Amino acid sequence: MKRRQFLLAAASAAALPALSFSGRLFAAPPGSPRFLFVFLRGGYDCNNFLVPYSSDFYYESRPTIAIAKPDNGNPNSTIPLDANWGLNPVLRDSIYPLWQKKQVAFIPFAGTDDLSRSHFETQDNIERGEPLDQGNNYRSGFMARLSSQLTGVPAIAFTNSLPLSFQGASKDIPNISLRGNTKANFDERQSAILAGMYKNTSLASAAADGLSLRSTVSMDLQKEMVAASRGAPNASGFAQETQRIATLMRDQYRLGFVDVGGWDTHVNQGNVTGGLANNLKNLGAGLAAYADALGNEWNNTTVVVVSEFGRTFRENGDRGTDHGHGTVHWVLGGKVRGGRIAGEQVAVNQQNLLQNRDYKVLNNYRDVYSSLLGRIWGLNNNQLQTVFPQARPRDLQLV
Repeated sequence: MKRRQFLLAAASAAALPALSFSGRLFAAPPGSPRFLFVFLRGGYDCNNFLVPYSSDFYYESRPTIAIAKPDNGNPNSTIPLDANWGLNPVLRDSIYPLWQKKQVAFIPFAGTDDLSRSHFETQDNIERGEPLDQGNNYRSGFMARLSSQLTGVPAIAFTNSLPLSFQGASKDIPNISLRGNTKANFDERQSAILAGMYKNTSLASAAADGLSLRSTVSMDLQKEMVAASRGAPNASGFAQETQRIATLMRDQYRLGFVDVGGWDTHVNQGNVTGGLANNLKNLGAGLAAYADALGNEWNNTTVVVVSEFGRTFRENGDRGTDHGHGTVHWVLGGKVRGGRIAGEQVAVNQQNLLQNRDYKVLNNYRDVYSSLLGRIWGLNNNQLQTVFPQARPRDLQLV
């Protein structure tokens, strides 16, 4: 009995993308829209990503962690994007080229109405996508509701467990982590034993599909990574993961979710070096690798990058930043109307801070992404209200 329980647990944890997964594996039509939601968990410091370099208040507020104003003679200075905003130079070789191609836009003063400044509450509220006064339904995520409105748009979460974003869908959503080792957990004999254990049960189809997905993904990814590397060592971290994600999003799935942790920088945050800079560099490399790996299908792809909130505008006594409110969202893609800072903005000064500490939210994510998703898939107002109840779609003409 104990052995059977162990095998059941092993099968559900390592073989099945999700126990409820019962859809057959199939390839979505080429050329159809793709959407990847990238969630930066921890609240990243947007002020040292999209630098308000024209603001003297920025430099007064960050005596040790500010990034220098644009200076052609200083490779560690801000890369100017327009007269007010610049990019952290660690993204010079990854995100900046996409900006030059007008394939990325940034939305400052973005976020949610949630003022709790709690990682968990705000993350949950964003993933739910519902008005704050609409109860606490943790069984319904906005991407699940989106998936339920779409036909022929297979969805997947690239995570160890199904995120709240995909909870409550009318169809089963698989999840599979592509971090680290991509080898199959079970050989052919072990897979047959596990599949046999579920035979003639309600989970038979789920077990077979889960084992099949794990095996197929492992084989395809290993072959493609060897060919694409041409003998060079693979990039580590997120860049390696996004190349794997691209394989599946290019050939099979069209709606995806992935999260990236490590953005809670209370102590020794740094500017062009340190923990935040390293995270930004890896994130940028991963998104650039994703675009490259998709090839021509990058033109049919939209990626959004969000975090639950920003950080305090002023640095703290530990040379870090604390939980804030408004942040900067990214929108990337081959046909994104980029090369611009989008959405409502105000001057970056002390008078315009929220509660004298952080960015206001002037661009509510539910309104912005309601319009964006409507444009991508041609959804009508009733469908958009199902995805984001009570949202007021705000078209920033991002696609």
